[in-house]
Amino acid sequence: MRLLVLLTALAMPVVAWLSNTGAFGPDNGTVSDRYPTLLVAAGYAFSIWGLIFLLDLAYAGWQASGDRRRDTTLGRVAPWAAAGFLLTTIWMPLFSYQQFWLCLLVIFAAMACLVWCAVLLSRDASPRRGQWTWAWLPLSLHAGWLTLAAFLNLAQVIVAYGLLPPDAQLPWSLVLFAVAALALLVLNQRMRGNVVYVAAALWALAAVHARQSASDLAGADVAAWVAVGIAVALAAQTLMLRRRHPGGLLPNAGGVAAPGN
Repeated sequence: MRLLVLLTALAMPVVAWLSNTGAFGPDNGTVSDRYPTLLVAAGYAFSIWGLIFLLDLAYAGWQASGDRRRDTTLGRVAPWAAAGFLLTTIWMPLFSYQQFWLCLLVIFAAMACLVWCAVLLSRDASPRRGQWTWAWLPLSLHAGWLTLAAFLNLAQVIVAYGLLPPDAQLPWSLVLFAVAALALLVLNQRMRGNVVYVAAALWALAAVHARQSASDLAGADVAAWVAVGIAVALAAQTLMLRRRHPGGLLPNAGGVAAPGN
């Protein structure tokens, strides 16, 4: 399983490069621009994938080497990480092929896998064993970005198939914003203020604000400020949770080893 984590981590940047060269058809940015929504983020935001891929590769190599191969916490995380990486890889060509229903299923499944990794590590990771730096941080960043990306993808499916009025997006977009905000707040609460998860989400929300501030879609100005409101609420919750659970960025990072470590 540790080798599978490494192979799937390697596959993500390779497939991303192929996707951007047009190997599977139009690149993701081109396809996304065909279906403008009130949830889409500015293009610069997607540069975070480079950092995500780099950190995931570092995690994958680290967890497959040395004594880490016998670490029980990393062993519990490995199947979910491998599945999340594989699903992230599969999503890219599917989006180029405009298989939007499959994309939606795949991205929400990937999000669930990576979020579960972040939850497990927020609960059990030991900073003294390097699990915070090499596992919790990369997987939390990936999970935080996917949490917003999944709802962006959902909005584009709605527009692509005309499931709801594409020329009156604000009412149903507000519902998606509300569900996304609820997901972020509940998951952050479960992780007692996961600052890396939240940082990825704030990056996405800031980019949504930037894109919608410059958009001519009806309701874009409202959507831009809704994104800011969600960001403020998420940041405030994180500060409150970190004050309630002091001693580091992890719940158990105050010098007390997690159970089993």
